[in-house]
Amino acid sequence: MQLKRREFITLLGGAAAWPLATRAQQAMPVIGFLDPSSPERSTDMVRAFLLGLGEEGYFEGRNVVIEYRWADDQNDRLPEFAADLVRRRVAVIMATTDRSALAAKAATATIPVVFTSGNDPVQFGLVASLNRPAGNLTGVTTLNVEVGQKRLQLLHEMVPAARDIAVLINPSDPSAQTLARDIAAASRTLGLTVHLLDASCEHDFDAAFVTLRQRQAGALVIGADPFFNSRSEQLAQLAARHAVPAIYQYRTFTAAGGLMSYGNPLGEVRRLAGTYVGRVLKGEKPADLPVQQATKMELIINLKTAKALGLQVPLTLLARADEVIE
Repeated sequence: MQLKRREFITLLGGAAAWPLATRAQQAMPVIGFLDPSSPERSTDMVRAFLLGLGEEGYFEGRNVVIEYRWADDQNDRLPEFAADLVRRRVAVIMATTDRSALAAKAATATIPVVFTSGNDPVQFGLVASLNRPAGNLTGVTTLNVEVGQKRLQLLHEMVPAARDIAVLINPSDPSAQTLARDIAAASRTLGLTVHLLDASCEHDFDAAFVTLRQRQAGALVIGADPFFNSRSEQLAQLAARHAVPAIYQYRTFTAAGGLMSYGNPLGEVRRLAGTYVGRVLKGEKPADLPVQQATKMELIINLKTAKALGLQVPLTLLARADEVIE
């Protein structure tokens, strides 16, 4: 088949442009995004991250490329994904959880890593100290584990008649035992009995709620864990189905029908991490960027759910709520 001269010139010009476009894309800095969840369940969090990145002048597809690696709740894949990002020589790795941060730390001692953590990053061995991270990692830490006792107190205030409280934890989460110990200490002060329920995969949820009923627990505290974060809507639906008052850490839970949530706004945490990634791209070193501690907390109450459970929300709680969903 013969090509007309004009078609040939057009084709030749396009072919000549391909390497230029490729080189232009390769000239952009590349961010490795390492997450144990999935893109479908992380839309809002990615949006918040991109917002923070944009505050530093970086926009995906315009002057920065992002290589996403999603583990789909298979945490054992995080090390191989981290190693792949290192092989691709990304400019910086965004690690969205403690597990992904540990995987990135094990994969590289030179590529900058920015993490978000729900635990003490010093205790986890991510950084030497909060003010002086020292190595190639820095990031943003939340107060989710530390406020486990506060969640128990808020739930007790909402449901004072419940003397037996269930606590759902993920036994594979390194912070689970710390959370369980802290809540047990708070329960003794309040004169409550705590029942620990384990769930490390979706199949464990139904069994955990059956055990909750068998032990006649009148309310539920859901522990802080990245896996639970990705299943907050499912947990809210289970709590509603079993008619159990429950509290969790993020707004997604109450927005999906959960009774209460109390914790750092996760979107704000990811936004702050995005600004740190932008600063690293500009040349700042993680060792010179102190780990930020997100201190803003929000209490959200779903009034519709409270009414469905037959609960009269105390005015003291309503007055302290940052948002009431009706």
